[in-house]
Amino acid sequence: MKIEKLIPEIKDNIWGGVRLIEKYGKITDKRPCAESWELSCHKDGSSRLRDGRRLSEAVGPMELGENAVDFPFFPMLIKLIDSKENLSVQVHPSDGYALEHEHSFGKTEMWYVVEADEGAGIYLGFKREVTRTEVEAAIKEERLTELLNFYPVKAGDCYFIPSGTIHAIGGGCLICEIQQNSNLTYRVYDYGRRDKNGNTRELHVDKALSVLNLGKYERRVLPLGLLGISKYFTVRKVSVNGEEHLSLDGKTFKSFTVVRGEGSLRGEKISAGDSFFIPANEKEFTLLGDMDIVLSEVRRYYLDIDKTDTGYRGHIYDDLGAVIISNEGEDEATLGLELLKSVNLSYEDLCK
Repeated sequence: MKIEKLIPEIKDNIWGGVRLIEKYGKITDKRPCAESWELSCHKDGSSRLRDGRRLSEAVGPMELGENAVDFPFFPMLIKLIDSKENLSVQVHPSDGYALEHEHSFGKTEMWYVVEADEGAGIYLGFKREVTRTEVEAAIKEERLTELLNFYPVKAGDCYFIPSGTIHAIGGGCLICEIQQNSNLTYRVYDYGRRDKNGNTRELHVDKALSVLNLGKYERRVLPLGLLGISKYFTVRKVSVNGEEHLSLDGKTFKSFTVVRGEGSLRGEKISAGDSFFIPANEKEFTLLGDMDIVLSEVRRYYLDIDKTDTGYRGHIYDDLGAVIISNEGEDEATLGLELLKSVNLSYEDLCK
Protein backbone atom coordinates (compact mmCIF):
# COMPACT_ATOMS: atom_id res chain seq x y z
CA MET A 1 0.00 0.00 0.00
CA LYS A 2 1.27 3.46 -0.91
CA ILE A 3 0.36 6.91 0.41
CA GLU A 4 -3.36 7.28 -0.26
CA LYS A 5 -5.66 10.27 -0.56
CA LEU A 6 -8.81 9.56 1.42
CA ILE A 7 -12.39 9.85 0.19
CA PRO A 8 -14.52 10.80 3.21
CA GLU A 9 -17.92 9.67 4.45
CA ILE A 10 -20.31 12.66 4.59
CA LYS A 11 -22.92 13.21 7.33
CA ASP A 12 -25.91 15.56 6.94
CA ASN A 13 -26.62 16.45 10.59
CA ILE A 14 -29.28 19.16 10.90
CA TRP A 15 -26.93 21.76 12.41
CA GLY A 16 -24.45 21.68 9.51
CA GLY A 17 -23.63 24.13 6.74
CA VAL A 18 -22.19 23.90 3.22
CA ARG A 19 -18.67 25.29 3.66
CA LEU A 20 -17.14 21.85 3.29
CA ILE A 21 -18.63 21.68 -0.21
CA GLU A 22 -18.17 25.28 -1.34
CA LYS A 23 -14.70 25.93 0.08
CA TYR A 24 -13.11 22.56 0.86
CA GLY A 25 -14.10 20.56 -2.19
CA LYS A 26 -16.25 17.83 -0.67
CA ILE A 27 -18.31 16.08 -3.34
CA THR A 28 -21.73 15.00 -2.10
CA ASP A 29 -25.44 15.34 -2.76
CA LYS A 30 -26.11 15.61 0.98
CA ARG A 31 -27.35 18.93 2.33
CA PRO A 32 -26.32 20.10 4.79
CA CYS A 33 -22.78 18.78 4.70
CA ALA A 34 -22.15 18.81 8.44
CA GLU A 35 -19.36 16.28 8.92
CA SER A 36 -16.73 14.83 6.66
CA TRP A 37 -15.26 11.66 8.18
CA GLU A 38 -11.79 12.00 6.70
CA LEU A 39 -9.98 9.07 8.34
CA SER A 40 -12.42 6.43 9.49
CA CYS A 41 -12.70 2.67 9.81
CA HIS A 42 -15.88 2.95 11.89
CA LYS A 43 -18.95 0.88 11.06
CA ASP A 44 -21.08 4.04 10.97
CA GLY A 45 -19.05 5.50 8.13
CA SER A 46 -15.77 4.41 6.57
CA SER A 47 -13.48 6.54 4.46
CA ARG A 48 -12.42 5.00 1.17
CA LEU A 49 -9.47 4.93 -1.16
CA ARG A 50 -9.68 6.22 -4.71
CA ASP A 51 -10.00 2.67 -6.04
CA GLY A 52 -13.25 2.29 -4.07
CA ARG A 53 -11.97 0.06 -1.25
CA ARG A 54 -12.77 0.90 2.34
CA LEU A 55 -9.71 2.00 4.31
CA SER A 56 -10.39 -0.85 6.74
CA GLU A 57 -10.06 -3.34 3.86
CA ALA A 58 -6.70 -1.98 2.76
CA VAL A 59 -4.72 -1.72 6.00
CA GLY A 60 -3.01 -4.55 7.83
CA PRO A 61 -0.26 -4.87 10.45
CA MET A 62 2.48 -3.59 8.14
CA GLU A 63 0.49 -0.46 7.26
CA LEU A 64 -0.63 0.24 10.84
CA GLY A 65 2.72 -0.24 12.56
CA GLU A 66 3.43 -1.94 15.88
CA ASN A 67 2.02 0.93 17.99
CA ALA A 68 -1.45 0.46 16.52
CA VAL A 69 -1.85 -3.27 15.93
CA ASP A 70 -2.55 -4.15 19.58
CA PHE A 71 -5.76 -2.12 19.68
CA PRO A 72 -8.96 -4.16 19.22
CA PHE A 73 -10.02 -1.58 16.59
CA PHE A 74 -8.53 1.11 14.38
CA PRO A 75 -7.47 3.65 17.04
CA MET A 76 -8.58 7.05 15.75
CA LEU A 77 -11.21 8.86 13.71
CA ILE A 78 -10.65 12.26 12.08
CA LYS A 79 -13.47 14.58 11.01
CA LEU A 80 -14.02 18.01 9.54
CA ILE A 81 -17.07 19.59 11.20
CA ASP A 82 -18.97 22.62 9.84
CA SER A 83 -21.33 23.95 12.50
CA LYS A 84 -23.71 26.46 10.95
CA GLU A 85 -25.74 26.18 14.17
CA ASN A 86 -24.84 25.14 17.72
CA LEU A 87 -24.24 21.45 18.29
CA SER A 88 -25.98 19.87 21.27
CA VAL A 89 -24.39 20.09 24.71
CA GLN A 90 -23.02 16.59 25.22
CA VAL A 91 -20.54 14.34 26.98
CA HIS A 92 -18.74 11.12 26.08
CA PRO A 93 -18.15 8.25 28.52
CA SER A 94 -14.83 6.68 29.45
CA ASP A 95 -13.79 3.28 28.12
CA GLY A 96 -14.62 1.67 31.45
CA TYR A 97 -18.20 2.96 31.61
CA ALA A 98 -18.86 2.43 27.91
CA LEU A 99 -17.63 -1.15 27.91
CA GLU A 100 -19.76 -2.02 30.92
CA HIS A 101 -22.96 -0.26 29.83
CA GLU A 102 -22.80 0.05 26.02
CA HIS A 103 -20.49 -2.79 24.91
CA SER A 104 -18.50 -0.08 23.18
CA PHE A 105 -15.41 1.97 23.81
CA GLY A 106 -15.65 5.55 25.09
CA LYS A 107 -14.42 8.71 23.50
CA THR A 108 -11.68 11.25 24.11
CA GLU A 109 -11.21 13.90 21.45
CA MET A 110 -9.54 17.17 20.51
CA TRP A 111 -10.49 20.10 18.29
CA TYR A 112 -8.31 22.17 15.98
CA VAL A 113 -10.14 25.30 14.82
CA VAL A 114 -9.79 25.66 11.05
CA GLU A 115 -12.13 28.65 10.69
CA ALA A 116 -14.38 30.67 12.97
CA ASP A 117 -16.88 33.42 12.26
CA GLU A 118 -16.70 36.63 14.26
CA GLY A 119 -17.99 35.90 17.78
CA ALA A 120 -18.04 32.12 17.32
CA GLY A 121 -16.98 29.91 20.19
CA ILE A 122 -17.29 26.66 22.08
CA TYR A 123 -18.66 25.51 25.42
CA LEU A 124 -16.16 23.40 27.33
CA GLY A 125 -16.27 22.19 30.92
CA PHE A 126 -17.75 23.73 34.05
CA LYS A 127 -16.70 27.20 35.23
CA ARG A 128 -16.43 25.89 38.78
CA GLU A 129 -16.98 22.68 40.68
CA VAL A 130 -20.68 21.78 40.59
CA THR A 131 -22.94 19.12 42.05
CA ARG A 132 -25.12 16.63 40.25
CA THR A 133 -28.19 18.32 41.77
CA GLU A 134 -27.11 21.70 40.33
CA VAL A 135 -26.63 20.21 36.88
CA GLU A 136 -29.98 18.40 36.95
CA ALA A 137 -31.75 21.65 37.91
CA ALA A 138 -29.94 23.63 35.20
CA ILE A 139 -30.94 21.09 32.55
CA LYS A 140 -34.56 21.11 33.65
CA GLU A 141 -34.67 24.92 33.69
CA GLU A 142 -32.86 25.18 30.31
CA ARG A 143 -29.96 27.24 31.67
CA LEU A 144 -27.21 24.62 31.54
CA THR A 145 -24.90 26.82 29.44
CA GLU A 146 -24.76 29.32 32.34
CA LEU A 147 -22.61 26.79 34.21
CA LEU A 148 -20.19 26.23 31.31
CA ASN A 149 -17.06 27.98 30.12
CA PHE A 150 -17.54 29.77 26.81
CA TYR A 151 -14.34 30.19 24.81
CA PRO A 152 -14.36 32.56 21.81
CA VAL A 153 -12.25 30.84 19.15
CA LYS A 154 -10.15 31.71 16.13
CA ALA A 155 -8.32 29.74 13.46
CA GLY A 156 -5.39 27.84 14.93
CA ASP A 157 -6.83 27.39 18.42
CA CYS A 158 -6.75 23.88 19.89
CA TYR A 159 -8.76 22.26 22.71
CA PHE A 160 -8.47 18.82 24.28
CA ILE A 161 -11.68 17.16 25.56
CA PRO A 162 -11.13 14.13 27.81
CA SER A 163 -14.01 11.69 28.22
CA GLY A 164 -16.42 12.94 30.89
CA THR A 165 -15.98 16.60 29.91
CA ILE A 166 -19.18 18.44 28.96
CA HIS A 167 -18.87 20.37 25.70
CA ALA A 168 -20.53 21.83 22.61
CA ILE A 169 -19.27 23.35 19.36
CA GLY A 170 -20.96 26.67 18.72
CA GLY A 171 -22.39 27.89 15.43
CA GLY A 172 -19.93 29.46 12.99
CA CYS A 173 -17.02 27.08 13.66
CA LEU A 174 -15.21 24.80 11.25
CA ILE A 175 -13.32 22.21 13.27
CA CYS A 176 -10.86 19.43 12.57
CA GLU A 177 -11.67 16.82 15.21
CA ILE A 178 -9.26 14.02 16.07
CA GLN A 179 -10.86 11.48 18.36
CA GLN A 180 -10.83 7.97 19.68
CA ASN A 181 -12.59 5.67 17.21
CA SER A 182 -16.09 5.80 18.72
CA ASN A 183 -19.46 7.24 17.83
CA LEU A 184 -20.91 7.16 21.35
CA THR A 185 -22.42 10.45 22.56
CA TYR A 186 -24.70 11.32 25.48
CA ARG A 187 -26.75 14.36 24.50
CA VAL A 188 -27.61 16.55 27.51
CA TYR A 189 -29.30 19.63 26.03
CA ASP A 190 -30.35 20.46 22.47
CA TYR A 191 -32.05 23.89 22.66
CA GLY A 192 -35.46 22.30 22.04
CA ARG A 193 -34.41 21.63 18.45
CA ARG A 194 -36.38 19.28 16.19
CA ASP A 195 -35.04 16.94 13.51
CA LYS A 196 -36.06 16.93 9.83
CA ASN A 197 -39.11 14.84 10.73
CA GLY A 198 -40.29 17.36 13.33
CA ASN A 199 -39.32 15.27 16.35
CA THR A 200 -37.26 16.49 19.28
CA ARG A 201 -33.91 14.74 19.34
CA GLU A 202 -33.28 12.10 21.98
CA LEU A 203 -31.51 13.17 25.17
CA HIS A 204 -29.44 10.88 27.42
CA VAL A 205 -29.51 12.86 30.66
CA ASP A 206 -29.31 9.98 33.16
CA LYS A 207 -26.34 8.40 31.42
CA ALA A 208 -24.65 11.77 31.03
CA LEU A 209 -25.01 12.54 34.73
CA SER A 210 -23.37 9.20 35.49
CA VAL A 211 -20.19 10.05 33.56
CA LEU A 212 -19.85 13.83 33.91
CA ASN A 213 -16.70 15.29 35.42
CA LEU A 214 -18.24 17.83 37.83
CA GLY A 215 -14.95 19.56 38.63
CA LYS A 216 -13.73 22.90 37.29
CA TYR A 217 -12.31 22.56 33.79
CA GLU A 218 -8.67 23.57 33.34
CA ARG A 219 -7.36 24.14 29.85
CA ARG A 220 -3.75 23.02 29.30
CA VAL A 221 -1.37 23.85 26.47
CA LEU A 222 1.05 21.03 25.66
CA PRO A 223 4.81 21.46 25.25
CA LEU A 224 6.95 20.81 22.15
CA GLY A 225 4.30 22.08 19.74
CA LEU A 226 2.00 19.11 20.41
CA LEU A 227 -1.72 19.73 19.97
CA GLY A 228 -3.02 16.66 21.77
CA ILE A 229 -1.81 13.32 23.11
CA SER A 230 -3.55 10.17 24.27
CA LYS A 231 -2.90 6.47 23.81
CA TYR A 232 -5.16 6.62 20.74
CA PHE A 233 -3.66 9.64 18.96
CA THR A 234 -0.79 12.09 19.04
CA VAL A 235 -1.34 15.27 17.04
CA ARG A 236 0.83 18.18 16.00
CA LYS A 237 0.65 20.98 13.49
CA VAL A 238 3.20 21.22 10.69
CA SER A 239 3.62 24.44 8.72
CA VAL A 240 5.04 24.05 5.23
CA ASN A 241 6.81 27.06 3.77
CA GLY A 242 8.49 25.87 0.62
CA GLU A 243 9.56 22.34 1.46
CA GLU A 244 8.98 20.07 4.47
CA HIS A 245 10.58 16.65 4.65
CA LEU A 246 8.88 14.12 6.96
CA SER A 247 10.13 10.65 7.85
CA LEU A 248 8.49 7.60 9.39
CA ASP A 249 10.01 5.35 12.05
CA GLY A 250 8.04 2.20 11.14
CA LYS A 251 6.20 2.13 14.47
CA THR A 252 3.05 3.95 13.41
CA PHE A 253 1.06 5.09 10.41
CA LYS A 254 0.53 8.81 9.97
CA SER A 255 -2.45 10.72 8.64
CA PHE A 256 -2.69 14.38 7.82
CA THR A 257 -5.36 16.87 6.88
CA VAL A 258 -4.54 20.13 5.11
CA VAL A 259 -6.18 22.92 7.13
CA ARG A 260 -4.80 25.94 5.26
CA GLY A 261 -3.19 26.70 1.92
CA GLU A 262 -2.10 24.42 -0.88
CA GLY A 263 0.88 22.60 -2.28
CA SER A 264 1.85 19.21 -3.62
CA LEU A 265 2.73 15.69 -2.49
CA ARG A 266 4.76 13.54 -4.89
CA GLY A 267 3.66 15.65 -7.83
CA GLU A 268 -0.04 15.71 -6.91
CA LYS A 269 -1.69 19.03 -6.09
CA ILE A 270 -3.24 19.16 -2.64
CA SER A 271 -5.27 21.87 -0.91
CA ALA A 272 -7.21 22.69 2.24
CA GLY A 273 -9.66 19.92 3.09
CA ASP A 274 -7.58 17.07 1.62
CA SER A 275 -6.59 14.16 3.89
CA PHE A 276 -4.05 11.38 3.40
CA PHE A 277 -3.08 8.05 4.96
CA ILE A 278 0.64 7.26 5.13
CA PRO A 279 1.32 3.59 5.95
CA ALA A 280 3.93 2.77 8.58
CA ASN A 281 6.10 0.93 6.06
CA GLU A 282 6.66 4.13 4.07
CA LYS A 283 10.08 5.61 4.76
CA GLU A 284 9.60 9.31 4.04
CA PHE A 285 7.65 11.90 2.12
CA THR A 286 8.05 15.54 1.20
CA LEU A 287 5.45 18.30 1.13
CA LEU A 288 5.91 21.35 -1.11
CA GLY A 289 3.98 24.61 -0.97
CA ASP A 290 2.51 27.06 1.50
CA MET A 291 0.13 25.24 3.85
CA ASP A 292 -0.59 24.03 7.36
CA ILE A 293 -1.35 20.40 8.08
CA VAL A 294 -2.65 18.62 11.18
CA LEU A 295 -0.58 15.44 11.49
CA SER A 296 -1.81 12.48 13.56
CA GLU A 297 -0.09 9.24 14.59
CA VAL A 298 -0.04 6.67 17.43
CA ARG A 299 2.76 7.03 19.97
CA ARG A 300 3.36 5.16 23.22
CA TYR A 301 4.05 7.01 26.48
CA TYR A 302 6.02 6.13 29.59
CA LEU A 303 6.47 7.66 33.05
CA ASP A 304 9.81 7.49 34.82
CA ILE A 305 10.46 8.82 38.34
CA ASP A 306 13.85 8.74 40.10
CA LYS A 307 14.79 9.59 43.67
CA THR A 308 17.13 12.55 44.14
CA ASP A 309 18.91 14.06 47.14
CA THR A 310 16.00 16.46 47.73
CA GLY A 311 13.01 14.38 46.62
CA TYR A 312 12.03 13.01 43.22
CA ARG A 313 12.49 13.91 39.57
CA GLY A 314 10.19 12.53 36.92
CA HIS A 315 9.50 12.80 33.23
CA ILE A 316 7.13 11.51 30.60
CA TYR A 317 8.69 10.32 27.36
CA ASP A 318 7.48 8.65 24.18
CA ASP A 319 8.54 5.47 22.39
CA LEU A 320 11.20 7.37 20.44
CA GLY A 321 12.80 8.57 23.67
CA ALA A 322 11.64 12.17 23.32
CA VAL A 323 10.98 13.74 26.72
CA ILE A 324 7.56 15.42 26.71
CA ILE A 325 7.72 17.02 30.16
CA SER A 326 9.88 16.89 33.30
CA ASN A 327 9.44 18.15 36.84
CA GLU A 328 10.55 17.68 40.45
CA GLY A 329 8.60 17.09 43.65
CA GLU A 330 8.87 15.92 47.23
CA ASP A 331 6.32 13.09 46.94
CA GLU A 332 6.60 10.39 44.28
CA ALA A 333 2.86 9.69 43.86
CA THR A 334 1.92 13.39 43.76
CA LEU A 335 4.65 14.13 41.22
CA GLY A 336 3.44 11.32 38.95
CA LEU A 337 -0.13 12.55 39.01
CA GLU A 338 0.91 16.15 38.36
CA LEU A 339 3.03 15.14 35.36
CA LEU A 340 0.21 13.09 33.85
CA LYS A 341 -2.39 15.78 34.50
CA SER A 342 -0.24 18.44 32.84
CA VAL A 343 -0.38 16.58 29.50
CA ASN A 344 -3.92 15.15 29.80
CA LEU A 345 -2.77 11.57 30.31
CA SER A 346 -3.76 9.02 32.94
CA TYR A 347 -2.00 5.93 34.29
CA GLU A 348 -4.26 3.83 32.02
CA ASP A 349 -2.78 5.62 28.99
CA LEU A 350 0.79 4.61 29.80
CA CYS A 351 2.75 1.66 28.49
CA LYS A 352 4.43 -0.59 31.03
